[in-house]
Amino acid sequence: MSEEMIPDVEITSDVVVAEVAEMAEPAVNYSEKNLAELVSCFEALVGNEDRMRMSKEAEALKSAFYKRLQKEKADAGISVETDDNPFASIEAGFKELYNKYRKERAEYNSQLEKEREDNLQKKEAVIADLKALLEKQEDVNATFPEFREIQNRWRAVGPVPAQSYRNINETYQLYVEQFYDMVKINRELRDLDFKKNLEAKEEFCQTAETLAESGNVIDAFRELQKLHEQWKEYGPVAKEFRESIWERFKAATAVINKKYQAHFEGLKEQQADNLAKKTSLCEKVEEIAGREVANSNEWNAFSKEIEDIQKEWKGIGFASKKENQKIYDRFRAACDKFYERKRDFYSEYKDSINANLDKKIALCEAAEELKTSTDWKKATDQFISLQKQWKEIGAVPRKKSDQLWKRFRAACDEFFAERDKNAKPENDYYGNLKAKQRLIEEIKAYELKGDDSDLQAMHDFQKRWQEIGFVPFKEKDNVAKAYKEACAKFPTGRPQRKGRAARPLSEKERLIQKYNALEQDVVTYENNIGFFSMSKSSEPLIKQMQERIAQAKEELKALAEQIRVLTQSEEQE
Repeated sequence: MSEEMIPDVEITSDVVVAEVAEMAEPAVNYSEKNLAELVSCFEALVGNEDRMRMSKEAEALKSAFYKRLQKEKADAGISVETDDNPFASIEAGFKELYNKYRKERAEYNSQLEKEREDNLQKKEAVIADLKALLEKQEDVNATFPEFREIQNRWRAVGPVPAQSYRNINETYQLYVEQFYDMVKINRELRDLDFKKNLEAKEEFCQTAETLAESGNVIDAFRELQKLHEQWKEYGPVAKEFRESIWERFKAATAVINKKYQAHFEGLKEQQADNLAKKTSLCEKVEEIAGREVANSNEWNAFSKEIEDIQKEWKGIGFASKKENQKIYDRFRAACDKFYERKRDFYSEYKDSINANLDKKIALCEAAEELKTSTDWKKATDQFISLQKQWKEIGAVPRKKSDQLWKRFRAACDEFFAERDKNAKPENDYYGNLKAKQRLIEEIKAYELKGDDSDLQAMHDFQKRWQEIGFVPFKEKDNVAKAYKEACAKFPTGRPQRKGRAARPLSEKERLIQKYNALEQDVVTYENNIGFFSMSKSSEPLIKQMQERIAQAKEELKALAEQIRVLTQSEEQE
């Protein structure tokens, strides 16, 4: 193909910029921003010096704003007829900004179109002068300087309307070629013109080759289109250079075009990968949103999972333009479903704790009515029943929890203190306390034998424990805990039948059993913290429970290390 041939499809810089803007994804995902952020983005756009070329971004902002506004109105339950609209101010502010921008852009477009129409008239005038020059047939010394001036005038004129671009340029090129063919220029001037054209086109080649090495393929492609336009503005070169100079320019063009195409192919692959990643995250959220949740601890744990997934989502790039909004809508719907279920749970939870409040108030009243009773045995049994009911009732509002517990505990303490003062010999509570403490020491001193006798001994200890009567009320929790810890070393299960010896526990099994029991204690401690009021009076209890948890976790680490060492030893044997 000759350098002077005009391609079938003319690509202007305006067309290229529009095509790149159409293919490239927006820099910001406006669908994830709130109303205030969208207004700020539009204010920044209006203040941008290049705002007249950012119409697509302006329209994207407008679309995102009204879509977000419609959603938030719907979430707030605001209908069209509602007079009290909290969004009226921000909506009016955005509308004023947008109308101001639209008016300014309309004026800009009108001015731009007028300038292009003026440029078209100027280029038509240049062509008319060139045509008149061809008809003069004067001496070359007079016509050639005038021809050079016409060329300079042509290059100085700016862009024309797109629909006129091809026709006006083809007409100009036709008359330029006719000038070179019809006018008998003397060889010296012609060679000088060829030399200048060759120098200019060599610079174009060098610029195109530099662009071919650029890492910014989008900018390189845009600049290449400008070079092609400038190339056509210059006349021919000497015949012996025409093919070589064109081939050089065409080679650099091919490299840039190939990179440009590869860039968008890679972009498609990346967008497909992003879509796959986002689809996977949608599936995770949908699975979490469908889980059965029993308590607030699980809701908090699942909420943390959702927040981590949302953070991961923000780190993934855009999907294709066709799929990006669809996959975002799917992700948003799954998240909304989860948080809607969470809101419903806490709404029901609030009703539940209010019902629990009524139940505990009733228990306080019952305890206060019973605390003056002197029927010690019957009243003791009734208080034990009330305490059991208290433990079975779930949580109450935090502000009332500590107050109610103090009220209930005060009634219990008053009764049991009076009971202990009036204890009869047959109800020797402090004697029972000493008996239970001696039994605990006996249990601690018992050495496991690793057979059925251990289980039988445990049952005997339990029976003796139950036969001992009540202890002072204030000591019952401590002595019960000490008893539980002493019995922890015994294996669980039924005694085996006679004649079948039980396999003694290995050291590893004993450690695992202890680890499991301690791990369950940690779970219990952590659950109990959730029932304490956050008042100052409950802080010592919370601190004590946290210290127990920390100590238990340290023991768990030590047990885990011992188990690991024993396991390695077994594998080496």
